[in-house]
Amino acid sequence: MRLRSSPERWGAIAQLLHWTVALLVIVLIGLGLWMQTLPTSPDKIRLYALHKSLGLTVLALMLLRIGWRGLDRRPPFPAGMPRWQQRLARLTHALLYLLLLLMPLSGWLYNSASNFALRWFGLFSLPPLVAPDPVLKAASHAVHELGGWILIGLLVVHVGAALKHHVLDRDDTLIRMLPFASRRNKEPPC
Repeated sequence: MRLRSSPERWGAIAQLLHWTVALLVIVLIGLGLWMQTLPTSPDKIRLYALHKSLGLTVLALMLLRIGWRGLDRRPPFPAGMPRWQQRLARLTHALLYLLLLLMPLSGWLYNSASNFALRWFGLFSLPPLVAPDPVLKAASHAVHELGGWILIGLLVVHVGAALKHHVLDRDDTLIRMLPFASRRNKEPPC
């Protein structure tokens, strides 16, 4: 598999970043929903620390992903894909990228405004973004929580669209992001 994307499929680096972030986001959503149901305890504090570390990892990976997208051209949309679907796909991806930056940043801001230390997997500390501030704490928490629900909705749309292309349209939209899948719609030999 090629490191860079080709007109037929995403490259290995784009795929690795996509699937790593996807897995982390699923874990983060599950942790985020579960943590809120737990009573205050050492286990809950450990889960919050894990959630924060994974969120910071997503932030770093998204910054790498954006940098890589600047260097690596995306494969074109499938032939015959209506222009409205192309626009909707671009909008959905832009919103996903925005939220995948906003969520860890709003969490970091909430953590800072709450006057909590922020350590990445216990290895090193990150500086607070702001001084303790109860108003900013409430606002950043609201953004983080609302953003989480919007992110869940966008993920449903994203996965639903990929499955629609795979099952109904029978094109290679999904396959070209899968590491070991081979194309369905191969060009006939000359």
